Amino acid sequence: MRAAVLTEFGAPLSVRELPAVEARPGEVVVDVLATSVPPYAAEVFGGARNYPLVPPVVPGVGGVGRITHIGPDATRLRVGDLVWCDPTVRSRDDALTPDITLQGWSSRGEGGARLAVHLHDGPFAESMRVPTENVFPLPAAAEDDPSRWASLGVHVIAYGGLLAGGLAAGETLLVSGATGNLGSSAVAVALAMGAGRVVAPGRNRAALALLADRFGPRVRTVGLTGDEGADRAAMSAAADGPIDMVIDMLPPSAPSSVARTAAMTVREYGRVVLMGGVGMLSGDDLALPYPWIMRNSVTVRGQWMYPRTANTGIIRLLAAGAPDLTPERVRCFPLDAVNEAVAYAAVHGGPFDRTVLTPSAG
Repeated sequence: MRAAVLTEFGAPLSVRELPAVEARPGEVVVDVLATSVPPYAAEVFGGARNYPLVPPVVPGVGGVGRITHIGPDATRLRVGDLVWCDPTVRSRDDALTPDITLQGWSSRGEGGARLAVHLHDGPFAESMRVPTENVFPLPAAAEDDPSRWASLGVHVIAYGGLLAGGLAAGETLLVSGATGNLGSSAVAVALAMGAGRVVAPGRNRAALALLADRFGPRVRTVGLTGDEGADRAAMSAAADGPIDMVIDMLPPSAPSSVARTAAMTVREYGRVVLMGGVGMLSGDDLALPYPWIMRNSVTVRGQWMYPRTANTGIIRLLAAGAPDLTPERVRCFPLDAVNEAVAYAAVHGGPFDRTVLTPSAG
């Protein structure tokens, strides 16, 4: 099979022939039809993000594929099924605190690194091995445009964070980092889940206008100035009432002060979910005031990726047309143009911009 290989950090990906993959017990093999190229992929492949990838590696982070082989433990999957391949692989020997690796992308701790040795390669290839429990059948509608459905990998992250915060219908949510790729997804998914109002702060005025135009009055945009006091007051005013939950999706380049300003708009007994990259590349700590958290009974929690059940939930939402995938701007690249795709993604990472690699399409 052909695959794009990261041979070393800082080098272009190399498209080459690799041995065909085979399903082992507990796994399936899929032909990869479409996989999203994250806007920050160039930072990962260049080494700037210090991800624990071990070259040579076929990278990528989840995708849409068609099953070609199934292992003996699959009882409902069938060869030919169109499926979503969840990259969040968990160890099977600790149900309470499983080790996690993002297949072909990243890992957590020593155990995650060991798991990544077993499931080393991701979806930038014509075929890939996937654990049976990480494969989710897609609805018939996905057959018409698998590349558009590859954005499921973005929406499921936002969905997982909103589930972690217990977002309820009618509540007011503030999305910190709303103008980015993940943050804009959080806006769309929250509305699909029934949020009564979403406050969307950011500096990118064009992106804020896009959100307001697409979603109407349930979204209240706020242009940030960098003044913590003024920005906090503006976000609170835009909510026109208590902010029940804040979800942070800011990238590593964002200063912690922006995340802190947003978090401290939450009401008494409110919830704050941290899913972004603030502090990952050095910089100041978030430094939320202890007395403020304690006296206001605020819940602050981190959430890396999402529970396995979130895959089924977001597939159902997308199948129902909420969020609607139709308006998303999708640019597809064949496997041979993988480096062009990475470069394109780096400058097209705004709301609902999708860069997709199609290794086995056609």
